[in-house]
Amino acid sequence: MSNVNLPTPEKRISDYEALAYGMFVHWGLYSQIEKGEWIYWMTDRNMDKYQHLAETFTAEDFDARALVETAKKAGCKYITFTTRHHEGFSLYDTRGLCDFDSVHFCNRDFVREFCDACNEFGIVPFLYHTTWDWYQKSFDEDFDTYLEYLRQSVEILCKYYGKIGGFFFDGNWIKPHGDWKLDDLYGTIRKYQPDAIIINNTGMGRRGERIHKDIDVVTFEQGNVHPIDRDGVPKYCAAEVCLTMNKHWGIAKNDLNYKSPAELIYELCNARCCGANFLLNVSPTASGALIPYQTATLDIIGSWLSVFGEAIYDSEMLVYPDGVSSIANVKILKSRTQNAYYIFDFVLGEIGDKNVTVGSGYSGIVGFSNVKAKIEKIEWMDSKESLEFTQGKDNSLNVNLTGYKYGTDFCVRVAKAYLK
Repeated sequence: MSNVNLPTPEKRISDYEALAYGMFVHWGLYSQIEKGEWIYWMTDRNMDKYQHLAETFTAEDFDARALVETAKKAGCKYITFTTRHHEGFSLYDTRGLCDFDSVHFCNRDFVREFCDACNEFGIVPFLYHTTWDWYQKSFDEDFDTYLEYLRQSVEILCKYYGKIGGFFFDGNWIKPHGDWKLDDLYGTIRKYQPDAIIINNTGMGRRGERIHKDIDVVTFEQGNVHPIDRDGVPKYCAAEVCLTMNKHWGIAKNDLNYKSPAELIYELCNARCCGANFLLNVSPTASGALIPYQTATLDIIGSWLSVFGEAIYDSEMLVYPDGVSSIANVKILKSRTQNAYYIFDFVLGEIGDKNVTVGSGYSGIVGFSNVKAKIEKIEWMDSKESLEFTQGKDNSLNVNLTGYKYGTDFCVRVAKAYLK
C-alpha cells in the first residue's frame, strides 16, 4: 500500500475528518424491552404485537440539550442520531408518509429537538436512517414502492431540519445485490443538502468497502480498522469506526460486558492513527436518559482529550512509508495545521519501584524510519518534559520515550515533535 498518488478530498470530506470524534445515539421502541436493538428480529417477529410499544413510548427523560451537552463535554464534535431504526418507528414528523412516528404517539419530534440542541451548542448533527424496514410491508412485497417511501422520508429530513452534517444509512447489506436506486436517494441529499456527508454502513462483513460513487465515508463497524489504500482511486473517501460500549447498540439490561475507558481511549487513538474518525455509541434507557456508566466513561475520555485533544483533532496520517515505527504500538502522525508531528505511545510503562507499580510496558528508545523533516524538539504533551532524540542521515529518527512517573497513566500518551 503506497498511498502516493492521492486524490484531493472535497471540502466537506476534509471538514468531516477534522471532526475526528463523535457520539452515536441508538434509541427507539426497542429501548423499552432492554434487550438490544434487534430484539424484534431475534424473537417472534410479530409486528402486530411489537408496534404497540409506540403507545408506551413516553420518553419523559429525553432531554436533547442535556444529551448534546454531555457529548460536548466528552469532546465530541458531532453526533449521529437514530431517526429511524430497522423497527420502522420514526423519531421525527413524517408529515403524512406514515403514522408510525413519535409525533403521532407522544406529540414530540425528537429529531427537531436534537438538531436544535446541536445548533445551540455548536455540535454538528448527523442523522442515522435505516434502509431495511421491518414495519413497512412494501419492503418485501413491492420494493420500488418502499424505496420511494425511503427517499421521501430522507427528503423530509433534508428539507425541514436545517443544515445537516451528514446521513448515515444502514441496511443495504441485507440485499447486497438489490437495486436500491441509490442515485435517486443520494441525489435527493445533494439537491437539498449539498454539503452533507453520505455514509452507508457496509456492516461487519465488508468493512472499509466503497459501494457507490457518491459515498464520502467508508465504515468499520465494531472496529478492526485498517488504513485505506487511496493510491490512484478516483475519489478520496474518509473512514469511520463505529463502536459500542458493550455488545449492543440499543440498551441491553443484562449485557454487563462494558469496555473500559482505557480500551475506548485506545480505540479512539487507533482509529485516528489509521486515518479514521471514531464514533462511540451510547444507548439511552426507555425513558431517554443515559445510564451512569456511559456518562462516567464519556467524562474520562473527555478528561483525556482535555490533555491530548489537539493530537486527535489536528492530526492526519503520514504518506506511507514515512514514519514507520520499530515498535508496532507506537505511531506517528502529522499535524494538519502546524509544522509538527504527534507520536502516540500505546504501550508506555511506568518508572518506579517494581514492588509498588502494577503491570508493565515499554519505555526507552523507539526508532522511526523515513522521517524526512528536521525536528527541533520533542516533548510529552501532558508534562512538557523534553525528550531526547537523534536523527540520522538515512532519515531515521530515534526518540527516548520516557515512562510514566508514579501516579500517572494516560492509557495512551502523546508526544509532540516541533519541526524546524
